[in-house]
Amino acid sequence: MNHSPLHLIGPVMVAAAKKATVPVAVHFDHGLTEEKIREALEIGFSSIMYDGSHHPLEINITETKKMAAIAREYGATVEAEIGQVGGSEDGSVDLEVLITSTEEAKMFAVETKIDALAIAIGNAHGVYKGEPKLRFDRLEEINREVDIPLVLHGGSGISEKDFRTSIHHGIRKINVATSTFHSVINTVNEAAPFKDYFSYHETVIAAAAENVKRHMEMFQSVGRVKEDNVYV
Repeated sequence: MNHSPLHLIGPVMVAAAKKATVPVAVHFDHGLTEEKIREALEIGFSSIMYDGSHHPLEINITETKKMAAIAREYGATVEAEIGQVGGSEDGSVDLEVLITSTEEAKMFAVETKIDALAIAIGNAHGVYKGEPKLRFDRLEEINREVDIPLVLHGGSGISEKDFRTSIHHGIRKINVATSTFHSVINTVNEAAPFKDYFSYHETVIAAAAENVKRHMEMFQSVGRVKEDNVYV
């Protein structure tokens, strides 16, 4: 939030989404407070994630149910997290990965009635310090027991093979922000120096778009639009 003030960036995101030619969600990720979640919903976000993973399970469930009820007032979908994905979105905190328990994931999904569940299977936010070793055995167990889409945070740095395996075992949303940031930085550095700001601006946009396209191809989601629960 220090780099993207919600009151400035949020309305721009919603306005862009309304002009999109494909179905999109405007998603507020890792919401920690009711105040910010309500602000996002008032702006027009269609999806929120409440992150109570730092709390004990019982408190996480209670707070998630509270945030989900608020989101329902606005017709928004709800994502939450159980277990703890390592690191933090901006790299400022070095959190240890706490693998999600299958039993707790099932209880959490049933009690909170959320729409999507982010789990920890060895994934981490930011830059991986070594090759990520995902617990596909745990993902398989959770997918068998939990009847809602599963979410993989910390996708940047995961191999195409592991992406495909994750998707095969129930992952339906993958976060790759760090990879997009790196794509922008590397492309800008290669293209520098710039003669004017506008050339720089277009290069940033193109680099971000190219990274999104590359991941869509890895995820095999190119050209697939869900209509009436059928992919076309």
